[in-house]
Amino acid sequence: MHLLETGKLCVTIGNTRVCDALDVSIDAGDRWCILGRNGTGKTTLLHTLAGLRSALSGAITLQGQSLQQLPRKSIARRIGLLFQDHNDAFPASVMETVLSGRHPWMGPLQWEGEQDFAIAQAALRAVELDGMEQRIVTTLSGGERRRLGIACLLTQNPQLQLLDEPTNHLDLHHQISMLELLQRQTQRDNKALVFVMHDINLATRYCNRFLLLFGDGETAQGAASEVLTHTHLERLYRHPLQAVQGPQGTLWLPR
Repeated sequence: MHLLETGKLCVTIGNTRVCDALDVSIDAGDRWCILGRNGTGKTTLLHTLAGLRSALSGAITLQGQSLQQLPRKSIARRIGLLFQDHNDAFPASVMETVLSGRHPWMGPLQWEGEQDFAIAQAALRAVELDGMEQRIVTTLSGGERRRLGIACLLTQNPQLQLLDEPTNHLDLHHQISMLELLQRQTQRDNKALVFVMHDINLATRYCNRFLLLFGDGETAQGAASEVLTHTHLERLYRHPLQAVQGPQGTLWLPR
């Protein structure tokens, strides 16, 4: 049974057809990346897979069950979403914020217990924010806030993690360390990742499956060797590219 599967999925936003009759299967261990130009609906598709918006037609199943028929709490235990940006409407500490990832696992009127705090503390340590538990989130830098968002996702501990531009605001060191952290977790715990990214070369380094959105409803999907070709990528980005062999595999550079 697939972790998440779409059947003849059609998604639109405004006058843009994001995908048309999309059949995709996400399995434990997969690391998918959604690539496309600005405005092709990458975020819209990610939110649809998370059950936050409805598709025009088609079906999404989560471990064999219709996503639309599942309670939100059940979905939140299995799917986690890192949004492209964070809006902190109310002041909260770093620890209070990361503990919000435990909410799907708690009952009504239940307070966080010792195990919840331990999970949250381990997540902060993993993203290099330990020692900042009492900082107010509005005082964090953009990169620190991004790592806190990833820590919330780790604290939530879903089997499928959907991440919208996870390297936003991160310096080079933290781009690599956060992606390696997510990759290790996927392999160790038999989870699955779906990234939206703009950096093709980071994507090819950390992802094993790709979904290309061409902006007219057409898509291409499969392993890197199948879909990351000159023909597909130059059509995708409308810019000539050059393939260069690097120590981690093929690099794609603009010409």
